[in-house]
Amino acid sequence: MRIAFVVFNGLTFLDFIGFYDVIYRLNLFEETKGTTWDICGLSEEVSDELGLTIKVNKIKPDLSEYDLLFVPGGMGTRELRFDDEFITWLRQADKVKNIVSVCTGSLLLGAAGFLKHRQATTHPAAYELLEPYCIEVIESRIVKDGNLITAGGVSTSIDLALYIVELFVNKEAVDIIKKQIDYPYEVQGIIEV
Repeated sequence: MRIAFVVFNGLTFLDFIGFYDVIYRLNLFEETKGTTWDICGLSEEVSDELGLTIKVNKIKPDLSEYDLLFVPGGMGTRELRFDDEFITWLRQADKVKNIVSVCTGSLLLGAAGFLKHRQATTHPAAYELLEPYCIEVIESRIVKDGNLITAGGVSTSIDLALYIVELFVNKEAVDIIKKQIDYPYEVQGIIEV
């Protein structure tokens, strides 16, 4: 499996890192051994809302070549959803097998047209911003509608990744990862439509 982690200026790094820290562990399990990933963006570096920067290892790759697309949120999504270059690039993923977002990353998925006729969620403070993009905003932590999985606010990034590990591997794999990261919580608020 190939994963594209989409990053951009103004993202919330915990959205990205919470998911990344769990999902890279897919390589521990026979079912998903050999999983690879790229940190994808439109420039060599991106900065979060507070000025912390990271390097991008794939600049504007063809997103259709991945099996899972992950889009984090952050204050930068508010303006980025109107950026033609970014949204056109994101649309390349329209046939990707699994399209996933956390927090206001769903606004970017919406702007790219992925949420049309779908149910989705986002950070509770952004429900109204999400409404124009989807058929219904579900006020829950994780919403799976077909191949599209959206998740709520920042801390949900860990729960989202654990949920995906259970989908791709099994519950035992989730328990192993939770023990590794000392995560005592149960994933809650999952809606599958």
